[in-house]
Amino acid sequence: MKKVVIFTCLVLLVLSACSSKKESVAIKAGTPAYQLAKDLTAIIPYLDPDKNNVLVSTSRFEITTGEVLQSIQDNVGTRASELKDLPPDQLKNAIVQSAMQLAERKLLLGAAGEAKSSVSPEEITKAMNDEYSRAGGESKFLELLKTSDISIDYVKSSIQAELTIQKFLDGLFSAQAQVAEDDLKKAYEADKTASVRHILLLTQGKTDKEKTEIHKKMEEILARAKAGEDFAELAKKYTEDARSKDNGGLYENFGRGKMVKPFEDASFSVPVGEISNIVETTYGYHIIKVIDRKKEAQPFDQVKSQLETDLKQQKSVEVYQDLMSKLKNKARFQLASF
Repeated sequence: MKKVVIFTCLVLLVLSACSSKKESVAIKAGTPAYQLAKDLTAIIPYLDPDKNNVLVSTSRFEITTGEVLQSIQDNVGTRASELKDLPPDQLKNAIVQSAMQLAERKLLLGAAGEAKSSVSPEEITKAMNDEYSRAGGESKFLELLKTSDISIDYVKSSIQAELTIQKFLDGLFSAQAQVAEDDLKKAYEADKTASVRHILLLTQGKTDKEKTEIHKKMEEILARAKAGEDFAELAKKYTEDARSKDNGGLYENFGRGKMVKPFEDASFSVPVGEISNIVETTYGYHIIKVIDRKKEAQPFDQVKSQLETDLKQQKSVEVYQDLMSKLKNKARFQLASF
């Protein structure tokens, strides 16, 4: 499935630097975030702000329920109340995704700091001016923040953190995501796009015991699919991917680098017309039926430049994933089950 967070309205921009001392953040009583947490506790007791339970643990910091909800409140302001309208499973997934994003950003800021990556006041000013321009001017931007109950100081600190991380990553990509001529020729000769149907059972935020039961359920669905049952109908009935459910799990003509890697690997390696074994991604368990694959139709010289751009993007993704894996292992990253 596509590399997007399922609940995009909750993507975090809030980033705080990691200190050398293990840190944990709680919500202050009487604040909007505290009240939000209290309201959500009626749906998921683990979110109780007075307990401030841990969602992500590392050797350097902990991400607590309080920090995540405060971050969401700071980031989206009054829209944070939309969380109360989510079904319990979707709320849980949104909280888990937000906690993971916040933890990963802290790890990246720590790595950027160690690499002495920084941004100048001029770069921050330019970024803020870009934000003003997109909003139709500084006054309109500030009015929008006021209406949404979002602090301008918060926005500035968030932008500074984002720029710092991006500068660090750009340097990493420049050094490690180079493309050779042989890479371009191999990419040209390989299949360009794939069309598949898939069935997804989500495992995000699930316990090991729950994941075992989900895997067993997927094994049963896989057996039925391989026995000849209509794959599209099985997808409509069982898949938990809302983006493709109504279309029988269909994703058409997507290129390399557009899906999470295990999903992409299966889509471009399983023979056309056949069904994969169970594929695990960060989203959950998938089974994939390959419908079609197509090669590049244009001459090499006409597509060489675009191929180079695409390959650099793919390699950048691989470099990023490798970095994040190393950072998590070094920090002993652990996601809590609840």
